[in-house]
Amino acid sequence: MGLVIDYVISLTHLYGLVHKDKVAEIYNMQNDENVGAADVDDRAKNHVDELGKNFVELHGDYFVHEAIMEFDEFEQELAKRQGKPFYIPKQKELLKYKDDFYFERTKEYKALKRYVQRHFFNGDSYKAEMLCEDIQGECQFGFSLDNVFQSFERDGVVFESENQVREVMELVMDLSNNVRLWENNGFTPHELTSRTERPMLNPLPEEEAYHVMAKPGIGQETNAATQGVNKKVGRNDPCPCGSGKKY
Repeated sequence: MGLVIDYVISLTHLYGLVHKDKVAEIYNMQNDENVGAADVDDRAKNHVDELGKNFVELHGDYFVHEAIMEFDEFEQELAKRQGKPFYIPKQKELLKYKDDFYFERTKEYKALKRYVQRHFFNGDSYKAEMLCEDIQGECQFGFSLDNVFQSFERDGVVFESENQVREVMELVMDLSNNVRLWENNGFTPHELTSRTERPMLNPLPEEEAYHVMAKPGIGQETNAATQGVNKKVGRNDPCPCGSGKKY
């Protein structure tokens, strides 16, 4: 398939959308071969099927993840990135993003996994990993504390106390501030704050703990008939768009 196409796929997965000029620029930074935007464009057009298999679509001069195109959000997503620098990992790390489900398992992710594995899953590493992958996805795409705690509820987690809720919230917020985001061109909120000295971090919600504690399933039994919680699509569930692919 060629290294240039590997870069196209990896950078699209890392950024959500990327201009062909940026693909050429990053490729040339990390390789002896020098390519131009036209070379990238030509090679991409010769591998449209392969790009499609990896959730990458061509849109004008951009390579765009199909999730953005599926919901017709290209212009909104492009606007979010204006004026932000690009996170460019070393080649070995960058090419890991060719796998659409790859993400960097940060120390914050590992801290959350250790906690849930010990306190909620009797040391079961697999169950802890599955839950933390769901929460990682929540932090990456439209973070909502309500949805995070729905992930806990779906896995049958019952919190013992308000203090435990707060401990988990702190771990989740630490994770959310250290997740690589499409809208930040791959930078985490923490990294972007350090670079720009602007308040980009998600604060720990002061009132959310009390709201969450009052929900069924947290410190009490869940009543499915009265709960009325909208079903959320999990990371490994089929996409609601009807494509048959994983969400």
